[in-house]
Formats: sequence, structure tokens, C-alpha cells
Amino acid sequence: MATFAKSTFNATRYAASRPTYPSQLFEAVFQYHQRENPQAKWDCALDLGCGTGQATSALARFRNVIGVDPSEGMIASARAELTGADAEKFKFMCGEAETLQGKVDTGSVDLLISAQASHWFDWGKLWPEAARVLTPGSGTAAFWVYSEMRFPKYPTLTPLITQYAQGTDPQTSLGPYWQQPGRNILANHLLDVPSPHPDLPLSTPERVYFTGPHYPALPAAQTHPVTMQKEMRWADVLQYLRTWSALHTFHERFPADAALRKPDGQLPREDSEEGDISARFWMDLRRGVRNAGGPAGVDDCVTIEWPLAMMLVRRLS
Repeated sequence: MATFAKSTFNATRYAASRPTYPSQLFEAVFQYHQRENPQAKWDCALDLGCGTGQATSALARFRNVIGVDPSEGMIASARAELTGADAEKFKFMCGEAETLQGKVDTGSVDLLISAQASHWFDWGKLWPEAARVLTPGSGTAAFWVYSEMRFPKYPTLTPLITQYAQGTDPQTSLGPYWQQPGRNILANHLLDVPSPHPDLPLSTPERVYFTGPHYPALPAAQTHPVTMQKEMRWADVLQYLRTWSALHTFHERFPADAALRKPDGQLPREDSEEGDISARFWMDLRRGVRNAGGPAGVDDCVTIEWPLAMMLVRRLS
């Protein structure tokens, strides 16, 4: 994704402010990995579009773990984040998910994952490369993305979030500044991702949705409660909003708005309209919660959830 690869994108802030993935998600992935093959291997895992290593670190049960990302800044942050006794088993390298030749050996990967990155892939190239690197007969792959945040205790905020994230006004919304078609693929829960070509030794994707009741058009039999949820201080919510790639692009288009952004650690004054577009949106969210009788002080906590969609695939013999 081009924005994350820019030298001006703050990978350190991204690593500190993005939500992490629930253990239930990885348990579902690991159960799929061994569901039809009790002798499934646990030698090598590969994380494509690994970013700062938030999902990579959860693969520690494998003997060797490889993280690949096109951004040097993200890779540097991932290396800095992963320390401790297991650090030696992790290897990070800069590269594209679709061109792993020379980086990842054929048939060497037991589990391939991609967290919040697969909506950027060129699937006409990605599927053949996945088939090449996965272990024949036992290798598996899991691709997942999460969509717009929600406040489960304050559903009246959803239209405000949608207008900010998906609106069409180029001066008051981030909608026009998402890189496409990737953002639409994410918003549509990976349904637009084509299945592997029939000639490839890959199974038809199994699709799972941890989206709760929010998207009734999704198949009910494959839909489960939302599992990705986090209690956040309002001060940290603002830092999360500042990691959105569309905000980075918005500020390239409107540098005067970027100049209004407070330095990290400084917050807009209460009930003010100061700050950049993300700070003004943050203040609107807090007012909405306060008007609903909820806590909205900068050190108060609020529950946020992210609906998540996942595709699971097997490497056939």
C-alpha cells in the first residue's frame, strides 16, 4: 500500500495506536490449520504485509516466522518491537507479497497469513505465489481484514463515523482519499477477492465473518459475534484516528489542515474546534457520547469494536 511505504508515514505511531487481534482469531486459524490434518506441520509461518508485526508476533508457536512488507519503515518498527526469548525465530524482509521468489522457498511455508493487508494484493499474482510457497497437502492460508470502528454502546455514532470515513465531500470527509480499489474490497468483507484459478492446487476459500448483526446481507451460517474489541482512553482514540492512511493523503492535499494538528502528547482544548480534521471528528465523537450520558473525558475509557472478515484456504496435494 503506497501510503504506508512513504517516508513521511509514521510507522512508530501506527504500531503504538492500532488495535491488536484477539486470541480467539488465531485459535480459529490454528484450528483450521490442523482440522483436516492432525499431522499438520508447525515449522514455518509467513506473514504477508506484516506491517509493524502485530500479527506476526502471534505466530511464535512455529519454529521459524517470516514477515514481509513493502515499507522499510514498517519493517524497522517490526524488528524493534519483537524482542525477548523468541526474537531469533523471527525474520523480517522488505518485499512485495506477489513476488516472493528468492525470499521464500517453494513448498516451505506451513501457514501463510495476512492481517489488514490482503485488500491491497494483486490476486492474479498472489494466488499462484501462495500455491508455490505453501507446503503441498498440508499448508494453509488465512487472510483477514477489519472494517470501520463501531461504538457498541453508542450506535447513534455510526452515521457520524460513516460520514467521516466514507463521505464524498473532499474538504470534510476522508472518503475520497482512500486508495482504491483496496478500500472498497475491505469494506465489502473481501467478497470481491476472486477464488484461485481452478488449475491451481488451492481449495475454494472458506469465508468467515466476525461481524455480529451489523451486516445482515452476509451469510448467517458463516457469521459470528464480533471478537475484535478494545477498551481505549479517549486520548488514545485520537492517536488511532491519526494512523488512518486516508488522513495522511488528506493532509498532503490540505497542508494547512495538517499544520493545525497538535504534536503527539498535546490534545485540543475541551469543547474547542481547534486541531486538524481528525481532532475535530474526535471532538464530535466525544460530544455524541457525552450527550448520551457516557464518559468522554480524555482519560475516560470507551469500548470500540471492529467487524472482521476472513478467508481460509488449503494447499492441495
